[in-house]
Amino acid sequence: MIRLIDERKIEEKNGRKWLILANVSIGTFMSTLDGSIANVALPSISSQLNAPLHEVQWVLTAYLLTICATLPIIGKFSDLFGRSRVYTIGLFIFTAGSLMCGLSHYLATLIISRIVQAIGASCIMTNSQGIVASTFAKGGRGKAMGITGTMVSLGSLTGPGIGGLLIEHFGWASIFLMNLPIGLIGFLAGWFILPKDKIKEIHEPFDYLGSVLFMVGMISFLYTLSNAEVQGWGSLFVKMGMINAICSFVFFFSWERKTSFPMLDFSLYRIRAFAIGNITALLSFIAIFCTNVMMPIYMENILHYSPELTGYTMMSYPLVMAVIAPISGWLSDKFGSHFLTTGGLLINALGFGLLTTLTQSESPWLVALHLSLFGIGHGLFQSPNNSSVMGAVPIQKLGSAGGLNALIRNVGMVLGTTFSVSLFSFRLHQLSGHLGSLSSHSTDQPEQMMNALHVVFWAAFTICLIGAILSSLRIWTRIHAKKVAI
Repeated sequence: MIRLIDERKIEEKNGRKWLILANVSIGTFMSTLDGSIANVALPSISSQLNAPLHEVQWVLTAYLLTICATLPIIGKFSDLFGRSRVYTIGLFIFTAGSLMCGLSHYLATLIISRIVQAIGASCIMTNSQGIVASTFAKGGRGKAMGITGTMVSLGSLTGPGIGGLLIEHFGWASIFLMNLPIGLIGFLAGWFILPKDKIKEIHEPFDYLGSVLFMVGMISFLYTLSNAEVQGWGSLFVKMGMINAICSFVFFFSWERKTSFPMLDFSLYRIRAFAIGNITALLSFIAIFCTNVMMPIYMENILHYSPELTGYTMMSYPLVMAVIAPISGWLSDKFGSHFLTTGGLLINALGFGLLTTLTQSESPWLVALHLSLFGIGHGLFQSPNNSSVMGAVPIQKLGSAGGLNALIRNVGMVLGTTFSVSLFSFRLHQLSGHLGSLSSHSTDQPEQMMNALHVVFWAAFTICLIGAILSSLRIWTRIHAKKVAI
């Protein structure tokens, strides 16, 4: 009888774990989806709100900058006040911001609403991995991380496709209003399902100066980087922006080193698995996001695919990853993460090498097959890497670790996009002798465009190889540890 009761308790506990994972997965998907879903809505927003496109671009920029500027800060809040509490409040803020976006009739109110939405998304991104890591600390962490990793990729890469369908049938406001029922259900479920936080009675003081310095530095760095191609890399705008960012980060680092209660705990980077995991994740996202910009250019400008066909072809990557990531997470629980992360980066490097073999006349199926290789590689890498990173830090610092991990991902996306566009444009300028935006290069220059694409792909190939070499250090560390133990 006692044995039956114990088995029932174990089943209930396991069932609760998967409900927690489901709740966190929903929040993760929505927050990452809204980072890319608005891309296709910019022309419609510009037309209906009577605003120029360069100003409407702030609908995207404000969301991204707010997330990157607040992730480590909210991570610190989570360590002080509880991960589940901050996550649930963030889900409510995100849903409220979505409602504000959908009801906006002026560009200024839409941008402000996007900032509100981004603050909620930052709360979700910061704590989702920490909640999963602590919930599955006694087993199944890799598999659970695989599922959340799948949600990140599906959200980031399916946004344009989902957004296009919603805008065509229901208008641009629908891409924000669709979050309301999902967000409210997730908020109410999270309030009762998520694990209760154990809050310290005495809180340490919050590092306000460090937070301000970090936000100023991060916003200045990313905003300058995002506009460098338009303004010119040698322009006064770029020089002053980078100087301001560097000075802010130097002061921030100096202050964090001497203050008693720092906003960003640099001691986490003394943990080898955490440091290597973050660096390789940054390199991985920089490389992967080269495909997000370059492959649509290849398909639409060289292969002359329609935007719809391009979108369907691009979907092969996230769909394959949705299958591979949970399997990879399960394998990391069984055999460890080190070989999987290194192997995933090597497969991505192979994928970029194979992209250089594509010609000026290829079928969508062949292009999709090439892209699916990145779904395998990134799926093998991301879940075990997240599991390794979050499993290496003390449980009381999971909030800060989750914030830094999410920050690395978002910064990698920006760097990958900016790096690929700048390198592509630079190579085209070398070949054609004139500057211009991507769209200004006509399709009667396919050889030059292919050459420029190959330069970007070989650069991404190199980045993946560097990441694989760094990731392999974890393998040698593990082998050395076993020898010492023997």
